[in-house]
Amino acid sequence: MRILHLEDSDLDAELIEAELENLGHPVVIERVITRDEFAAAALPGRHDIILADYVLPTFDGVSALGIARQQCPETPFIFCSGTLGEEVAVEAIKNGATDYVTKQRLGRMTRTIVRALAEKRARDDKSAAEAALQALNDTLETRIAERTRELAASNTALQDQIIERERVEDALRLVQRLDAVGQLTSGVAHDFNNLLTVIAGNIEFLERAVTDERSKRRLDMMRGAAARGAKLTAQLLAFSRRQRLVPTPVSLNQTVVSMRDLLESSIGGAIQIETTLQDDLWPALVDATQIELVILNLAINARDAMAVGGRLTIETANVTVSEVPVRPEQPQPGEYVMISVSDTGTGMTPEVLARVFEPFFTTKETGKGSGLGLAQVYGFVKQSGGGIRIDTVPAEGTSIKVYLPRVENEAAALPHAPALADGARTYPPGSQPVLLIVDDDAGVREVTATRLMEVGYSVREAASGLQALAALEVDPAVDLIVLDFAMPGMNGAEAAGEIRKRWPTMPVLFVTGFADTAALAQAGADGADSIVLKPFRDGELERKVATALAARSSVQGLRLVSDRTRGS
Repeated sequence: MRILHLEDSDLDAELIEAELENLGHPVVIERVITRDEFAAAALPGRHDIILADYVLPTFDGVSALGIARQQCPETPFIFCSGTLGEEVAVEAIKNGATDYVTKQRLGRMTRTIVRALAEKRARDDKSAAEAALQALNDTLETRIAERTRELAASNTALQDQIIERERVEDALRLVQRLDAVGQLTSGVAHDFNNLLTVIAGNIEFLERAVTDERSKRRLDMMRGAAARGAKLTAQLLAFSRRQRLVPTPVSLNQTVVSMRDLLESSIGGAIQIETTLQDDLWPALVDATQIELVILNLAINARDAMAVGGRLTIETANVTVSEVPVRPEQPQPGEYVMISVSDTGTGMTPEVLARVFEPFFTTKETGKGSGLGLAQVYGFVKQSGGGIRIDTVPAEGTSIKVYLPRVENEAAALPHAPALADGARTYPPGSQPVLLIVDDDAGVREVTATRLMEVGYSVREAASGLQALAALEVDPAVDLIVLDFAMPGMNGAEAAGEIRKRWPTMPVLFVTGFADTAALAQAGADGADSIVLKPFRDGELERKVATALAARSSVQGLRLVSDRTRGS
């Protein structure tokens, strides 16, 4: 304990020091006598307590108290004097002294010092608490503002999460809805293609027998209606991503240039057509025929959205997409060849934009649109591995950007189409190749068999995969199996698998109302020549049958059944 002692009497100083030993703590006493010595020693934090005599030869305790209050007000100040009366002591305490002890009662010294130090500690604690409270009050507004910012940031983050979750849920619902509609439309398209195969096939048969002009005109109308039905089912299959595509390297610039006359005739002279084509455009890996239909569909939609005097702009560009898609039709990150069709038409409202790719959804007047144009574009682009973005402003216009996969190896050569076998070849009696026609639809089976018999084939029929297997067990002398892909019970893929297990060299030509490319490939369909789409078009069935038979007869060591029969 550090004590500053103002005392002129050596004897009194010794007595007081002796009394201080009762404190039980080591004590360091700095004794001064004069005013200057006291003023020099009374510094803040230098001593724990000050003991001062009241009367000194050249100095007095009241003056010492004044100096202490000025220089080190926090240090307890105790008078220790033999001449200090009660009135003087009270006055001294009023002036700032902590306590007093008379020299006649030095036994009170220890208790007085202990009490003074305890009071000082209490004052210090109170001051610290008040300072802390004041600091707390001083920073309260700042902390409230900071906490408010934190809460606002958390709330913003939460709102963003809610918005993102709603966006993801909306996108998921849209994907599920489109997938469900796609499954429905692919099934409907398959059934319609079977019906159209029967209708178109029998129209073709009737045309050969009808001679009067009136009946021929009616058959022409029926054939035209069947062709429109086939076009609608093709659009449905495109939306459901069940069409068969033949991706090849395509220059979209050349495609746009070659379509200029077609676009002008389709859109009319009242609408201005502009093109902005990038010079170093990457080749796109797409089906060349389908991309032309996509451009034509988009151009016709743009024409219908514009009044007289509008402007249609077709643009191509190399694009690198880095943003994660927020809608199911948008492209994934990657490099694409982009072609956009923009108009200055009516634009789309958010409600229309939300449903724009749904089949049969249209804002056009009755009879002016099937609602399948954009659905077909959506299906083709997604099946091709690309995406679509729509930028639209009501009453200002719409820009539809189609992103198509680029060809990684730009030096890749365009594939050469294989030479087609002559489908019109006829065979003399007794030399016809033997075909097994397998289809669960009796009408389709009859049309297929009739067409093939007319060009000289010997035809057997089976109504299911099991019947086909049973027929082959009885007589496996068959040159080619024409097999429907979608059948109840054992479907075409399962039937083909069983046939190949038992007769590995038996060729199979698949016939289908919809082209599930993955399932057909898994079933062993090797390229477009091993698949015929319903309804049959332009002798396609006959050509592909002839091609399959020619491929079989060219294999070393194999001969047609008819050849073996003649040889025997």
